[in-house]
Amino acid sequence: MQYNKKSVEDIEVSGKRVLVRCDFNVPTKAGVITSDKRIVAALPTIKYLVDHNARVILCSHMGKPKNGPEEAFSLKIVATRLSELLGKEVKMAADVVGESAQALAASLKDGEVMLLENTRFEKGETKNDVELSKKFAALAEIFVNDAFGTAHRAHSSTAGVADYLPAVCGYLVQKEVSIMGKALADPERPFVAILGGAKVSDKLNVINNLLEKVDTLVIGGGMAYTFLAAKGYGIGTSLFDAEKVDYCKEMMAKAESKGVKLLLPIDTVTTDHFPDPIDGPIDVVAVKSDAIPADRMGMDIGEETRKLYYDAVKAAKTVVWNGPMGVFENPTLAKGTIAVARALADSSAITIVGGGDSAAACEQLGFADKITHISTGGGASLEFLEGLELPGIACLQDK
Repeated sequence: MQYNKKSVEDIEVSGKRVLVRCDFNVPTKAGVITSDKRIVAALPTIKYLVDHNARVILCSHMGKPKNGPEEAFSLKIVATRLSELLGKEVKMAADVVGESAQALAASLKDGEVMLLENTRFEKGETKNDVELSKKFAALAEIFVNDAFGTAHRAHSSTAGVADYLPAVCGYLVQKEVSIMGKALADPERPFVAILGGAKVSDKLNVINNLLEKVDTLVIGGGMAYTFLAAKGYGIGTSLFDAEKVDYCKEMMAKAESKGVKLLLPIDTVTTDHFPDPIDGPIDVVAVKSDAIPADRMGMDIGEETRKLYYDAVKAAKTVVWNGPMGVFENPTLAKGTIAVARALADSSAITIVGGGDSAAACEQLGFADKITHISTGGGASLEFLEGLELPGIACLQDK
């Protein structure tokens, strides 16, 4: 995939109507935004366009409305918050590409900003419907994608519209693509990748792709137990993907043949049942990874493993991390994930955290400002690590 994409700075925007795909899929409770992080993340691109006299038409999805417009998924609350953050009115269309949107877009003056209704109120959006893509394009003269979190989806407002307008990226997508793209294509070495999370099957292609690129691959989380089983260890009642044992054997053989260090947990924190409630007190016993009792399950990496993984990060020049090391929602079982987050925070390497739970862990622990880059897209960053082409980025003009 070509990572060197044109950005808003590479195209003349003054006096032009510019359609910007943002990621305003913000969490809400009882009609109130509980975190405006995604809105704040879009501000640099919006401000650049406003300052350069563009006529700014913003669009995004929010949630998963099932049958067309639903008040609970309206972007009106986003328009209100965005107006506060920008210090200027963001006009709200009553529809996505209908009469209201068309009239408002036509009446925009230089430096003004409007927001379309939730793109998923249109049934054709997730099907990348050609007619809907044309209607989006008819509103504007330039398309800017600044929604990395949806860049792995080929929808009308993320990719389809780019068939009919000059398409470039905003600052958020530019940062994602340049930092993650360079890390994968031309990393400073040693290059260490850390993969966690529950299932091997979620990361099959990621593991395979990273073994072509890294010097060290570190495995933790629930997926580690299938690897340990593939080594012939008893894993008790730990999470286990029986169909993926042969795959894990293949990956261990591939690592060996490529001279890649593959690190697995050498000790494990176990419990006698899955804790419920998730944050209640539990009985934990740390054991060697090749000696997990038959009636216990692995829940986190142990102290020796935490040190091993910390040292691997310390020696690195580039680190990519995706997925927790244990059931980190429970404070007793969060030590492995905390240790990895701390290792990245303490490192002088280029450190990249691939969205989702890993990003949440870094933010909760207060380490976010010590990480080079925390991705805004969980699914998109995973597909990036797999080496897949992301439709919302592939559709943008190359420099």
